[in-house]
Amino acid sequence: MSAFLYRLGRTSARHPFRVLGLWLVAAIAVMALQGSAGGEFEDSERVPGVESQHAADVLNDRFPSQGGVTARVVLHTDDGRLDDADHATTVEQARAQLAEGADVAGVTDPFGSESAAVSADGKAAYLDVTYALDKLTATQLDDAMAVTDVASADGVQVELTGSLALLATDDPSSELIGVGVAILVLLVAFGSVVAMGLPIVTALMGIFVGAAGVGVLTAVLDVPEFSLILCAMIGLGVGIDYALFIVTRHRQHLHEGMSVEDAAGTAVATVGQAVLFAGTTVVIAILGLFLAGLPAISGMGAAVALVVTVSMAAAVTLLPGLLGLAGTRIDRLSIHRKANVAKPAEQTLAGRWAHHVGNHPVPYAVLGLVALCAIAIPALSMRIGVPDDGNAPTGTTQRVAFDQLAAGFGPGFNGPILVVVELPASGGQAVVERVHDALRADPGVAAVTAPVYNAAGDTAVLTANPTTAPQDERTDQLIRHLRSEVLPATVEGTEARVSLTGQAMVTDLTDRITDRLPIFITAVVAMSFLLLMVVFRSILV
Repeated sequence: MSAFLYRLGRTSARHPFRVLGLWLVAAIAVMALQGSAGGEFEDSERVPGVESQHAADVLNDRFPSQGGVTARVVLHTDDGRLDDADHATTVEQARAQLAEGADVAGVTDPFGSESAAVSADGKAAYLDVTYALDKLTATQLDDAMAVTDVASADGVQVELTGSLALLATDDPSSELIGVGVAILVLLVAFGSVVAMGLPIVTALMGIFVGAAGVGVLTAVLDVPEFSLILCAMIGLGVGIDYALFIVTRHRQHLHEGMSVEDAAGTAVATVGQAVLFAGTTVVIAILGLFLAGLPAISGMGAAVALVVTVSMAAAVTLLPGLLGLAGTRIDRLSIHRKANVAKPAEQTLAGRWAHHVGNHPVPYAVLGLVALCAIAIPALSMRIGVPDDGNAPTGTTQRVAFDQLAAGFGPGFNGPILVVVELPASGGQAVVERVHDALRADPGVAAVTAPVYNAAGDTAVLTANPTTAPQDERTDQLIRHLRSEVLPATVEGTEARVSLTGQAMVTDLTDRITDRLPIFITAVVAMSFLLLMVVFRSILV
């Protein structure tokens, strides 16, 4: 392996323009493949094999009119009630303006006779906007934001939830900030603008090609759109990290008198080998997400693993080419007044610390083990969950809307449980009434809506709001209680089938992750152990 990597690094440094050309061709080819064969990003929330997924499939199949993207617009006032004459006019104007927006299929009326979309104190109300689209764009966001100007003039606050809120808070500045911080850190570490730029360029190229490859993956896997953000973050981190090690060793060899080509080859043969094995371990760990049995998680894992793989390839091919292109000018544009003179490893701070720890292995091993155990203590009480708008930063539109809905309609309003009743050939309405009454009688349920039947009359859906917040453990307990005791007893002796989705999907998702977590950890540790055993040729090490 070392000999091959040495030749690879040396050849890349000797022919930098060929290497850059090959990477450019690869980037164009992957982009072309993405355009011709790539699919669409799929923000799938499917949990195959669970009750909530069955209920969701029944809803999609038997209530097709409820298809499309839905966003909730929350209205709030501190001055009077929204159903007062003046405010009601403003709300109706906002509703009419939303209904005129692009691709809007319908907007609910908060003051309708069958609606409970106004809070008891009249301070909060909501409009559900349904779009004839599978994905919202900036056009729909602009239409919704325009309502704010109309409503705010009358003292009515407008906030967004759902897909609209995600568009409103979509800000790529975090990635740019990450790149900026990395530039400053590398500039201080290397003291040279040229040396600093090499890891940045390598990482960005890896992210660019990897992201295009993720677009190709969408043709065969359900890859959620947020995977791109995750790929950018992890790709930037590992790309800079891997390149940093190689550039550092390359500069060290140059200062020792090696030629540019030999320095690059030696750096790739030594540090590059560690980069490949470390990256492979990361890829194995990420691909272990397939064991979760969740399409979205599997697609996300495949996307990140691809970007890490491309980053590894860039570190051992593109980077040596850039090192060869920089030549002996790698320390140009230095921010230091005096040139840095390389010290022997044992004279550096890191070298002295390593020597000290090596002379006292037992105390430091015990100290490290105790520290790790102390850090891991919170994991014993960890609850796995799914973030919602209540986890959004304070002041964001979705967090304000979440808090206003919870205050106006109860904490469980943000996590409704959808109760799907598949009816027998006869006597179905009586069964639905029994289900409705049983839900209302349960102390963990705050409110139950009237049943809604599909066109065929063979399925009904009810919405039950818990008395507790979505992330409250008591909400999960309520869902399990309804499934195991309340609903089976209610439909016993009938051919009706009752299943839960909505907030129950979150419960099933967290249960699936919790059940698969030991399998995931065991598999990843076992595969990593085998890989490290091959690398070090030792079981102990």
